[in-house]
Amino acid sequence: MEISASGRLEVRITPADVGKRVSVRRLGDPGAAPEKFTDTIGVLTSWDDGVLMITRRDGERVRIPQSALVAGKVVPAAPARRRGPAASYPELAHVAARAWRPVESERLGEWELRAAADDAPGGPASGPRTGFTRRANSVLPLGDPGLPLDAALDAVRRWYGERGLPAYVQTATGAEGTQELLSAELERRGWTREVTAELWTAALAPVADRAEGAGVALSRTVDEAWLARYGRAGAGEAALRVLGSGSSRASEAEGGGGPSVWFASVPGTAAGEPPAAIGRCVVDGRWAGFAAVEVAPGRRRQGLATEVMAALARRALDEGASAAWLQVETDNEAARALYAALGFTPHHAYHHYRAPSGPRPPSGPGRPQGLSSGSGPDQGAGSDPNGRS
Repeated sequence: MEISASGRLEVRITPADVGKRVSVRRLGDPGAAPEKFTDTIGVLTSWDDGVLMITRRDGERVRIPQSALVAGKVVPAAPARRRGPAASYPELAHVAARAWRPVESERLGEWELRAAADDAPGGPASGPRTGFTRRANSVLPLGDPGLPLDAALDAVRRWYGERGLPAYVQTATGAEGTQELLSAELERRGWTREVTAELWTAALAPVADRAEGAGVALSRTVDEAWLARYGRAGAGEAALRVLGSGSSRASEAEGGGGPSVWFASVPGTAAGEPPAAIGRCVVDGRWAGFAAVEVAPGRRRQGLATEVMAALARRALDEGASAAWLQVETDNEAARALYAALGFTPHHAYHHYRAPSGPRPPSGPGRPQGLSSGSGPDQGAGSDPNGRS
């Protein structure tokens, strides 16, 4: 907190500091003891009509009446990481996007509109389409769309509407260059945050050293058994293309022209049953991205997930990678415990906002300040029975 030479707390922020990272102290809720204070650190996203809105690292927005402020100051961007590989948000956003390529994409300025969906059974006229994961069916806004925000969002809704898909925008919070301001503007316009997850990073070699990778088979393609363990039996062409199975990406990687995709599996105990464990890894320069790590319910707590990740990590090391990343939802406690034990730590949070139904609601003026700075586990856009993004 900011303390003057006389020892008094001071408020040293103003509405001109919107878009900056701040630390504030406020009085507690009405009726609380006078000495009760609450501290908040995050990005100041608005200061209107005597009310401050601050977005925390995890994307939560905090509403603070100006009259409750006791102290406040602008603080530096989130401190540099002391564990794991150093990386900027834009670098990781681009790496994550290349690891989960859509079937179709189009540029809107510096935004990328992405789609990966199969027609409903019976053809396009039989019902709405289901996108394979929100990540492959959402806008990645890594910069300026080249239009005022409302016009850009209208264009986004039209683009997805033409494809029979709901419109999503993927934003990030909690690191330098992330999109707290854009997230706040989406919420102000009635967009709904449906899922929040985090991107974690780690050094790659310790992951490879945690197990021998015994019994893990690696392949460039997936089969129906692998998809069954992933929960995608009968997955359509869109899913296979996003996963990178049997696509040109394998030949591109072998020729040094693109990310290298590997799939891992541990055989089941009986012939014909799905694998006991699976995983996926995309090697892209110094980065190895892990995804789709699944273990059969009856085989959990036997170290199979660690074996799968170790085998994939060894292959990634052989291909020149040195750092690792993955995405995990905030409520997946078992996965978070596993990844923490392997040395992963959170880098930033990301969120998927769904467009409101019906006409666009009224919103604030023009293009909000700061929208040109920086902009991300898996389920279809539109329905989400497994809670994956």
